[in-house]
Parts: sequence; C-alpha cells; structure tokens
Amino acid sequence: MTELTDALPGEAQEADDAVPGYRAERSLFDGDTGSFPLPLRQALVRLLRGPYIDGVADPRLWGLILDNRGAIATYLCEIFLVLTVDPERKIAMLTPAEVDAPHTAPIQPRKPLRREETLLALRLRLLLDRHAGTGTEAVISRTGAREILEEPRHPGTVDDKRPEELTDSSLARLAALELVLPTELPDEYRVSSALALALPFDTIDEIPAYLAALDRTADAGGSADTLLPFEDPESTLATDDGGD
Repeated sequence: MTELTDALPGEAQEADDAVPGYRAERSLFDGDTGSFPLPLRQALVRLLRGPYIDGVADPRLWGLILDNRGAIATYLCEIFLVLTVDPERKIAMLTPAEVDAPHTAPIQPRKPLRREETLLALRLRLLLDRHAGTGTEAVISRTGAREILEEPRHPGTVDDKRPEELTDSSLARLAALELVLPTELPDEYRVSSALALALPFDTIDEIPAYLAALDRTADAGGSADTLLPFEDPESTLATDDGGD
C-alpha cells in the first residue's frame, strides 16, 4: 500500500478526531471536509469522467487505484456506482448499480449503441479474444470495419453511399468511447481491452448467437440498441439520438 492509502470512512472519522490538524492538512478549498488527498480525489474525477482507466497507458494512476481500491469502491457505492477492475487487462471502469428505487439512475445519461455500432463492437470483441495471450494487438482498418458492416446487407437494398456513412459514424462512436484507439497508420485502429468489460460475455461462444439475434431483430424491423455499462463521455452527449 502506498502512503496515499486512506482508511475507510468510519475509520477515517476516528483518525480525524484523534489527530489534531488532520483535516486542515487535507483541506484544498474553503469548506473542504473531505479526507482523501489530492491525487486520490483526482483519480476519482478521472474515473467519473470515464469512460475507463487504462493501466498500460497511465501506470501511475493505475497503481493509485489499485492501492486505494477499497476506499474508492466504498465512496462510489454512496452514489450507486460500482468500481470494476480487471487486473489482467489493466482496465478500471465504473458501472451503475442496479437498484430498483427512485433517483438511483446513473449520474450521466447512457446512450445506447445503434445496431451498426453494436454489430461492429461485437465483431471486434471476438477479434480481441482471438488475440488474447498471443502478444499481438487486435487492430481493425476502416476497410475491415466497412466489410463487417456490409455482411448483413441484402444486395440492392442500400445505396453505395450508406455503408461509407455507417462505417465512419460507427468508428467515430467507438473511438469517442475509446473502445477503438488510433494508431500511427491512417484509418487503422487498435481495439481497446476495455471492450471486454464493456461487452461482457461468460464465453465468446455467446457472441455469434447474439449476432444472429441482432440480424433477426433487424429483419423484423425492430430496434437492436445495446446499452454499455459505462456513461458516455461528455464529448458524445451532443451527438445524434441514435436513430436512423
């Protein structure tokens, strides 16, 4: 544990009462009654902003979250959020608790993925699992994404321009959620390990069945929106409503 590790709230209150000047040392602004040090508060803000923390990209922040996991999780429970940590993939993210009571919905609205975005995300989820343990990164090109989105098309039912628009909008949405990340090559993206937590399945064998259900829903003219477990980052809240 690092020196930043705090006691849990009840224990922290006892420490506050026992050590003179404890709160004064931690005070960051007028009226500050918090007990967490500045770096830990900043980590909380990063988690709340989302969509996730990548431990490979930010090892210092990752270590801070691991060392203070208990205190962070306890704090977040107060606002109906659950801290999810995947030590193997080094991903930390928040998911809303399922509570059947008024005023317990996520603080930020969660926009569902549209059918095309869901289709692409599911195929990339399969790609991510195929690369697990190989030491290679799962990548997708814009051309590859377009081919995925063209698979369920019926010839002659969609004009040539539509797949291009759907490819760009779907990649843009997944990129905004940081589920695909840009690489040094143009029109090529790395699939983020966070996709495994955003679209969790007990086994990858469940994904083809989900894809088939997605096609059946589309053929029947229904909606196939998928709700991700984390909130949209602020930059995506002003995008379209998700309808065609």
